[in-house]
Amino acid sequence: MVRVKRGNVARKRRKKVLKLAKGFRGSHSRLFTAANQQVMKALRYAYRHRRTKKRDFRSLWIVRINAQARLEDISYSRLIDGLHKADVRLNRKMLAQLAILDPEAFAEVARVAKTARH
Repeated sequence: MVRVKRGNVARKRRKKVLKLAKGFRGSHSRLFTAANQQVMKALRYAYRHRRTKKRDFRSLWIVRINAQARLEDISYSRLIDGLHKADVRLNRKMLAQLAILDPEAFAEVARVAKTARH
C-alpha cells in the first residue's frame, strides 16, 4: 500500500481555523483543538444572530416610532392602523428615521393617520 503524506492538507486546514480564531482570548486563538471548538461555536452564533438582528432592529424601530407618536397624541398601534387605512406605505425603518431626523414630517404623517381613522 502506498504511503499517503497529508501534511500539507492538514496544515492548511489548521491554519484556516487558526486564522478564523484570531482575536479570541488565550489558548482559544493559539491551540488548534480549542480554537476549532470556539470557531464552530462562533459560526453557530453568527448564523443565529443574523436572524435575531432583524427582530432586534424591528423592535427598536417600533419603540422609536411609538415614542414620537405619543408626542403627537397617538399610540403606535393607532398610528399604524391609520396609515394602513390612508394607504400610506411607509415601512417601520423609514418611520423611525423620520421620527428621529425630521419630527415635522413625522407629525404630518401622524396627522394623516389620525384623519384616516375618523
